[in-house]
Amino acid sequence: MTLIDTRRADHRTLFWTFFAFTPLQYLFLGIKWTGFFIVIPVYAFLFIPSAMALAGDTTAFLERAAKIQWGLMICVYCLSYAPALLTLQIHNGYAPNVKLLLFLVIVAQLSDVLQYVYGKLFGRHRIAPNVSPNKTWEGFLGGTLTATAIGTSLWWMTPFAPAAAGGLAFMITILGFAGGVVMSAIKRDRGVKDFGNLIQGHGGILDRMDSVIFAAPVFFHVVRFFYGV
Repeated sequence: MTLIDTRRADHRTLFWTFFAFTPLQYLFLGIKWTGFFIVIPVYAFLFIPSAMALAGDTTAFLERAAKIQWGLMICVYCLSYAPALLTLQIHNGYAPNVKLLLFLVIVAQLSDVLQYVYGKLFGRHRIAPNVSPNKTWEGFLGGTLTATAIGTSLWWMTPFAPAAAGGLAFMITILGFAGGVVMSAIKRDRGVKDFGNLIQGHGGILDRMDSVIFAAPVFFHVVRFFYGV
């Protein structure tokens, strides 16, 4: 939110964003009210523009509302699906579910790191130079395939067969790549190199979590659909 333009009329809406919808998402997650996981994409989606309209400021209204909604979706809703893996009940009695979270994070983060390493070593052909100049086809293919192989080798810590673990790992790497590209596009739009400076040399939290943010919701629902009770 510090990277986008807001107006005084948005302050009350931002209050509800930070101090109502964000804690509510994790409260419903914590007490396993899965039916209310949609509090942000449904209720907040409708509430935010309504509150902004009542504030009476119509300057760049659609743009301001979209930015606040997008921030909630990325930083709260999508990210909340990572700890939501701990609430899943697997049909074969698999436990503890913390290993599902570990599998997601290991594959997503390794894919990020390996794509960077392969790109530095062998990168020649850029994928989207205007968005992320460091991302190359060589890095993408090398990192994706290696992270998928590692994910397949970790099948024993999951409820998945080796082939399924490989398929899910591949899915995580593709979604993680998409997250990195999208968040890079946002940074280019805002004219910044990093989302923050909390981790020296590595940018902000969003710079490190962009792959997990995009992969977590899809991974959660795929696992829930095929393996949940």
